[in-house]
Amino acid sequence: MRLSAMGDVAMTVPVLRAFAKQHPEVKLTVVSRPFFKPFFEEIPNLSFFAFDEKERHKGFLGLVRLFLDIKKLKIDAFADLHNVLRSKIVRSLFALSGKKTAFVDKGRAGKKALTRPENKIFEQLPSMFERHSKVFEALGFTVDLSNPFFPKKAILSSEINELIGKDYQKLIGIAPFAQYDSKVYPLDLMQEVIDTLAWDTNNKIVLFGGGKKEIELLNALSNGKENVITIAGKIKFHQELELISNLDVMLSMDSGNAQIAAMLGVKLITLWGATHPFAGFLSFNQPIENALVSDRNQFPKLPTSVYGNKKVEGYEDAMRTIPVEQVVHSIQAQLGSDTIHNA
Repeated sequence: MRLSAMGDVAMTVPVLRAFAKQHPEVKLTVVSRPFFKPFFEEIPNLSFFAFDEKERHKGFLGLVRLFLDIKKLKIDAFADLHNVLRSKIVRSLFALSGKKTAFVDKGRAGKKALTRPENKIFEQLPSMFERHSKVFEALGFTVDLSNPFFPKKAILSSEINELIGKDYQKLIGIAPFAQYDSKVYPLDLMQEVIDTLAWDTNNKIVLFGGGKKEIELLNALSNGKENVITIAGKIKFHQELELISNLDVMLSMDSGNAQIAAMLGVKLITLWGATHPFAGFLSFNQPIENALVSDRNQFPKLPTSVYGNKKVEGYEDAMRTIPVEQVVHSIQAQLGSDTIHNA
């Protein structure tokens, strides 16, 4: 069970994919919001159970109904990958019914020590992938994440091909937004990144986002360039996943788009402001060198937050310490290594 948020749900996918391969005799059922169903469709022996937040599973009685609905599937064990009030209630009902349960340890004490302004303990914490694996270990199933595999690139539909065209050698995705402003690279610098990458007409740059305001900003970033396309609002979510799977590289903030790209095996450059990959949210199978962080010499209190929801006075411009040249070079290095590999 993992109900939200998008990036956190996406982070369960590599673990469940490895579990399904290593334990083919076990049937998995994922309980999550209907919107996230496309994340899991390629995993064998896995079925999806949609959580109905607004009606059937609303409130405490709704959670009891959720327990009864899942119980009908004759499950043997319950893995709580969320560990919030809702999942705790369902988990407790399963425990009371005699089923084995386990839950994720979010490591709150370590995260607090990492993000506090004074006496900070600046060290790498276990990743969420490791934490999820330990849940299954507690249920009696080891999960080895050391040799990951990913689904094949999706075959793009004619609709997507019409939107992006075929006149490119490298397909670059950019997702410039995040839930909180403290995790968003300044748009004037992002414009420089896009402009620099767009100089090479062999590059096709696809901008991702959602919502009216973001689409307006994305359209401004594309700035009439023929090889820069805003895809937001033009295709359905499952098509967006198909498009992401075909990217040569994705540039993203510390956001859900980063986790989606990583779960699909796409090379990834991430930018970090108030948050830091040491908190355990570095995207799956991505080297730490590809996580470009703000300058802690200039902003020693970083990271100031696990999720980016805390604002610290004077730290509004922390991400300006990530140079445009570094971002562009990191993307070009990924494209270059791809070329060498293919040759």
